[in-house]
Amino acid sequence: MPAQDLAGIPIVLDACAFATRMHAGQQRKYTGEPYVLHCLEVARIVTDVGGSPTMIAAALLHDVVEDTEASIEDVRAQFGEEIALGVAWLTDVSRPEDGNRADRKAMDREHLTQAPADMKTVKLADVISNTRSIVDHGDGFARVYLREIAALLEVLSDGHPELWKRAKAEVARGVAKWLT
Repeated sequence: MPAQDLAGIPIVLDACAFATRMHAGQQRKYTGEPYVLHCLEVARIVTDVGGSPTMIAAALLHDVVEDTEASIEDVRAQFGEEIALGVAWLTDVSRPEDGNRADRKAMDREHLTQAPADMKTVKLADVISNTRSIVDHGDGFARVYLREIAALLEVLSDGHPELWKRAKAEVARGVAKWLT
């Protein structure tokens, strides 16, 4: 393996360790498995399509600001500006006080509209992982989630084309199971 291919490994390993520490004790809602496994799955999906070390690190860290006590400043201090910006693009901007769920999801979609294509690719990997879990193990929430994700996919179309197709297929599978 060429040396330049190995250059990003330390930052990816650091991001994996950080995500593991921050998500310690958290479990996936429907499966009960350690939450960090979702982060690892998102990173694997990004890796499978040739994602850069920055994209892979952002995939590993994509939920730390939303779901742990870590702040974007913590991510910036540990991983630098580029990865912190990636995580910021992947972090919901809405807050409960911003209105009902539909209003908040619209705000988050608008935020992602402005994201660079590489971070839209990471978000597509997140959508694939989450949709698979919710469709296979979820409950009635899948009906709400699938409608939201179908709208979100429209703003992610300039992410990686293979992941966009996979995400659309996961949503279609969910619609067939939960909405027909």
